[in-house]
Amino acid sequence: MSDPDQAADLTALNVMGAWDFDAAVDRFARWGLRWMDIWGAIYGKSVADLDTDTAGRAASALQRAGLRAYCLSTRVFDDHVERGEEAFRTEHLATLDRVLEAAAVLRPRFVRLIAGKLTGAGAGRTMSRLRNEHPWVADVYRQAARRIVDAGFIPTLENEVHDCFLADPRDFVDFVDWVQPPDPFSVTWDIQNAWEMGVFPTIEGYRTLRPLIGYVHTKGGLAAADDPSRLRWSVGLDSASWPVVEILQAAVDDGVSPVICLNPSHGQWRVGYDYGAPGAFRPDVPFEQWDMSQVTERDLTFLRARIKGIR
Repeated sequence: MSDPDQAADLTALNVMGAWDFDAAVDRFARWGLRWMDIWGAIYGKSVADLDTDTAGRAASALQRAGLRAYCLSTRVFDDHVERGEEAFRTEHLATLDRVLEAAAVLRPRFVRLIAGKLTGAGAGRTMSRLRNEHPWVADVYRQAARRIVDAGFIPTLENEVHDCFLADPRDFVDFVDWVQPPDPFSVTWDIQNAWEMGVFPTIEGYRTLRPLIGYVHTKGGLAAADDPSRLRWSVGLDSASWPVVEILQAAVDDGVSPVICLNPSHGQWRVGYDYGAPGAFRPDVPFEQWDMSQVTERDLTFLRARIKGIR
């Protein structure tokens, strides 16, 4: 039963509007969005390389369009833990310190950390390996979260693909319990990333994660014909195989993610699927040239039509 008092805004990664930051801002405003997830291509800079002058230029562009930064999506800790504690402490925490200088200008709600990589992850539960083989991980994540909180922002931990050590909802719960991060702290649940790591999205998985979730990332994806649990094709939300409406309606009704963020779908390019723009999602086109705007606009329309409380 939908809760009529709950509502959620939509946003997307800035590059899903356009790779040119000003064009992305204009498109987000035309789409009726109020927030932007700052991911990259910020006047030619990545989040890791963002200086305060460029951050100020981006903040001014957002303000002129009536938009605000919702999350500064760093790639801090997107690395194999097998590289060791020193790499995480020196390289990644130094990157975080630079990012927080830009965050002081952009003033997002969240600053993102990535759940790192563990070789062989995706073949089952990971937390026992992480605790036993890399016990320093908890303290490094705790320190990073503390730096974000002390800077005035909320740290959010997102699951990625390719050996990510978090995919199973029970591992998320165990990881946060192990790290004991400062308050406030939340999880960004990237639903399709977990699926690509072998954990098909279910309402039961959502309920396990619900106490931790502060932000939801969503994208489509179509299963392989011979295995309904395996992601194969990159498609929009209206064609997705996972229970999009059931899970996202629950997230809105529960008020866990006041803003829901669209991401580009993983999976193979499917011949015959309407991706809109000629350069959208094609395997022969570099990612930095993909035009994701038409699929994104369809996803926005789909969610606004099908999820009660979505704005």
